Amino acid sequence: MARLPVILLCVVSLILLTPVWIILFALVYREDRSFPILKQERIGKNKVPFSCYKIRTMKTSTATVASHQASYEEVTKVGKFLRRTGIDELPQIANVLFGDMNIVGPRPCLPSQTALIEARDAQNVYSVLPGITGLAQVQGLDMSDPERLTKIDSDYVQGRTLWLDIQIIWATVRGKGAGDAIKP
Repeated sequence: MARLPVILLCVVSLILLTPVWIILFALVYREDRSFPILKQERIGKNKVPFSCYKIRTMKTSTATVASHQASYEEVTKVGKFLRRTGIDELPQIANVLFGDMNIVGPRPCLPSQTALIEARDAQNVYSVLPGITGLAQVQGLDMSDPERLTKIDSDYVQGRTLWLDIQIIWATVRGKGAGDAIKP
């Protein structure tokens, strides 16, 4: 997608979602008495680390690990809803405005996910900005299978078009692939 329409979409989204942000932040703060926004280091385009923003869904004492490695008991009550719906990812709209991410692209991984980083590097996945949503996510994949995820990410990078991005955004809005790998 061209940068100007992406920026306009993000600014409009931020404005329209302001009442939702206020309610969500209040609910997250009320449950755990901690700041509702979480900042995590993630790997971006050209393997450059950046600060990725999310709504905090886990107890503050929880270690930073990939979703598929996290314990279900560490997720707050509000966090379970946010993760199931994917709403916890919405602050990444700011990352798009900062130029660290795009709306659609491979999901950014943690620096500790070395197998995924190496697989993606070998397939040139880091040649594009990571996305809030992506082809692998709407297909229901998470980061627990680095080789399979990298294959889908590579397919996206090699065949990306505006039409494919629109299809991925539409699938995301419809709830396809929402949620993450933390299970009870």
